Amino acid sequence: MELSNGFYSVHEFRLEAKWLIDPKHLFVGPKIGEGAHAKVYEGKYKNQNVAIKIIHKGETPEEIAKKEAQFAREVEMLSRVQHKNLAKFIGACKEPAMVIVTELLLGGTLRKYLVSLRPRCLDTRVAVGFALDIAQAMECLHSHGIIHRDLKPENLILTADQKTVKLVDFGLAREESLTEMMTAETGTYRWMAPELYSTVTLRHGEKKHYNHKVDAYSFAIVLWELLHNRLPFEGMSNLQAAYAAAFKNVRPSAENLPEDLALIITSCWKEDPNARPNFTQIVQMLQSSLSTHSPPEAITTPSHMFISKNAVFSPDSPGTSSLMAVHDDTGETPKALIENKSRGFLFCFNLCC
Repeated sequence: MELSNGFYSVHEFRLEAKWLIDPKHLFVGPKIGEGAHAKVYEGKYKNQNVAIKIIHKGETPEEIAKKEAQFAREVEMLSRVQHKNLAKFIGACKEPAMVIVTELLLGGTLRKYLVSLRPRCLDTRVAVGFALDIAQAMECLHSHGIIHRDLKPENLILTADQKTVKLVDFGLAREESLTEMMTAETGTYRWMAPELYSTVTLRHGEKKHYNHKVDAYSFAIVLWELLHNRLPFEGMSNLQAAYAAAFKNVRPSAENLPEDLALIITSCWKEDPNARPNFTQIVQMLQSSLSTHSPPEAITTPSHMFISKNAVFSPDSPGTSSLMAVHDDTGETPKALIENKSRGFLFCFNLCC
């Protein structure tokens, strides 16, 4: 249930039994990623290799309430939306910490993969294939009335064979309502749609009307990046890029791109959200584009491919409940893990985002 302040009440939130994680069977390994709101660890749940997202609790009562609301909303969305290009949801628990468990994807973030290839670019057909994966995931979310609001390469993870991209992190996702005023506390500025900014919405707590077309804009920036393998708005800070896009209608150059792909990109980042295509249309355009490009030549995988060796966890490995008691939330590996490294079943696989 959503309250008047825009948050879900964690006390009224109920998780179906099939999605409830038993922390006694959850074993937390090395940290593989970290964001503003959570840390992600590799681990195991009932002998299944998983990714474990532990949400920061917050310090003040207001922060705690906000984090609990975001957790409740994210879990509710994950539990009802499944797609081959969305990270598979396995379950969650609220105690001893707010934890979300999903499938473990071993190909690394799209950001890391692109950086590893520079100065080379992806083959056009590979880039379009990745874009199609992303667009299909977004089409699924939008069909359920969910706006992601944080579409960027850091939230896109490759499978172990690095041939498929899956969307992760619903931390900023919101359900779309025609009458709802949504906050401007959204994703990274460089990928954000211009309608998310103004002199008032950049002030904390102010609100602004927008809809699912914000994701189409972000998708255009991601597709541009896939094709060029360069950071969009090069030479600008995130805020400078946001200002240029919002107030000067500046966009990265769409020159020297195949005509069909340039059309997709420029239509998706139009200033008027209503003029942007929806993701069903974007999927159709990408499928048409894919049929016109030749199959890619064999791509040599970078030598530092992100591979986990997934050690066998000892039966007496500490569960989440014991780890939470010693986790100091400083970003360091939990003490219990450090103490157990000598036993050989927990170690870091250099997958940090």
